[in-house]
Amino acid sequence: MPLPRWFRRVVVAPAMVFLLFGLLLTMPVWLLIVGVVSIGLKGRRRLLRVVWLVAVYIVMELVVLLELFGLWLAAGCNATRVRSPKFQLRHYQLVGWVLRVASKQAGRVLKLRIETDGPDPDAHPGRPLIVLCRHAGPGDSFLLTNALINKYAREPRIVLKDTMQWDPAVDVLLNRLPSRFISPNPGSSGDAVEAQIAMLATGLDENDAFVIFPEGGNFTPKRRTKIIASLKKRGLHKAARRAEEMIHVLAPRPGGVVTALKAAPKDADVLLVAHTGLDHMLTVADVWRELPMDKTITMRFWLVPAAEVPRDDADQQVEWLYEWWERIDDWIEEHRPVG
Repeated sequence: MPLPRWFRRVVVAPAMVFLLFGLLLTMPVWLLIVGVVSIGLKGRRRLLRVVWLVAVYIVMELVVLLELFGLWLAAGCNATRVRSPKFQLRHYQLVGWVLRVASKQAGRVLKLRIETDGPDPDAHPGRPLIVLCRHAGPGDSFLLTNALINKYAREPRIVLKDTMQWDPAVDVLLNRLPSRFISPNPGSSGDAVEAQIAMLATGLDENDAFVIFPEGGNFTPKRRTKIIASLKKRGLHKAARRAEEMIHVLAPRPGGVVTALKAAPKDADVLLVAHTGLDHMLTVADVWRELPMDKTITMRFWLVPAAEVPRDDADQQVEWLYEWWERIDDWIEEHRPVG
């Protein structure tokens, strides 16, 4: 459960700024120490690579927090004005800069390459998009958002886990943009979550992209087994059988997708996104063992025109979503790295 907003703003964010300044001032010392230690370690300088990325994160976190404070002052310390279209554009530009820097550093330090397949997400310019993406492996949400903002000039509206607000920069930045932080296990608050999703999907314009991860969490074999057991316990035996046949993805949670399709403009196309290359990295130990990753991440896009998306019947929408997730599972099986 995230900390209260007032505590995050008054205590956590200022404390993070002072901490980051302290780390920044001592950065040359501990980078030198880690570099010397890494020379004597076997492997591919994993420790130095990780510490360098941590250093990049510290600098970027500090720059973003200071820039956000500057935008707050420029808006006259007015919460309404700082969320106006003019300032929202500035915030999206800031997100784009962060993702460009992070992508370049990850590519250089971790030796990652990204290849895309399928029609471009802007194949239908001037049309709003609903983006449904599989969720697996470290950093896939950043890869998707980077592509939408920096390559296709879209302004994403994203549904995220509420625990993401523990990061002060993410907390302040995305709470000023059209986004929603929700609990992945809302329980009795499911209606409230769907209401938030509906608000976010309403009024999409020609350069907006509503983004949701229908699986509700990162893929792991343990989570897959748990979801299948839950479907059986709830008497959803057909859905459980289909979930068992999907090996590389979790059974989608249709509630958020159905709500988004109902609330979004009728001319909104749907973009489905799958990827493979990092999905076998399930733990911190997996990531550490693979460093530097030296891998190619393949992202596959499918663009479904608005006329081909079921709009009025929830059962048809659930069936349509499951069929697409089965197709994505088959694509992953065909394209996942050998070994």
